[in-house]
Amino acid sequence: GIANGHTLLRQWHDPALQGTLQHRWMRTKKNVMPEITWSQLRRRFTPGFENLLDAGVHNGWYDAGNTLQIMIFRWIFIPWLQTELNAYKDRVNNTAKRRDRNKVLPHGIPELIYNSPEDFGALDFKIGIEPGAIDRIRSAYINPSHTVSDLVPPTLGDHLASCYDHLGCPVITRNSVWGIYLDMLNAIQLSDDLPAEITPTDDDELPLLANHEDLHFQEDDSGFYYMGGVRGGRG
Repeated sequence: GIANGHTLLRQWHDPALQGTLQHRWMRTKKNVMPEITWSQLRRRFTPGFENLLDAGVHNGWYDAGNTLQIMIFRWIFIPWLQTELNAYKDRVNNTAKRRDRNKVLPHGIPELIYNSPEDFGALDFKIGIEPGAIDRIRSAYINPSHTVSDLVPPTLGDHLASCYDHLGCPVITRNSVWGIYLDMLNAIQLSDDLPAEITPTDDDELPLLANHEDLHFQEDDSGFYYMGGVRGGRG
């Protein structure tokens, strides 16, 4: 998808490129700057948020095997983490890097260099992209109605939004996010009109095959047990 979208965008603005793939995955050590940026993100941003997420597991607030908790977690944490990532990106792009006398590229705040390269003695190699081209590529390769674009099923999302409104739409921060999660979990569990996505049903229970019994189960005094049919279930 990325290669196709990249190719069509370049061909849109330069017809001479028709028939050639315009996206190339670089070999080892060719993506130095993106790798540096990713490494810095992992060192500066990730550890604190990983610890915050782990706190929910260690305190028993979040169970990855509980569908309801997974849905609420997605609905709260994913948009919030995206907001935090956007803030990190803005902070990095608007902070001047340490001056390096061995560097030939412009020094200063990246956002200013990007928008006004001439003020830093640099040439502007940006290629303007027509908004219509972006819309065309998006419509060709992205289906906004696909379920992969939904954090949670739409009906459940509406129910969660209603619960969030009922709580007074509290501001989500690193200090409040788990508290809001627990409040919403409690509100959902006490709700009388649960959406079908999280309402327990017996539809998933399949009957045993005709003339078949449950797997033999044998537990000894040590607490270990055997499940199988060898020696009449004794293992």
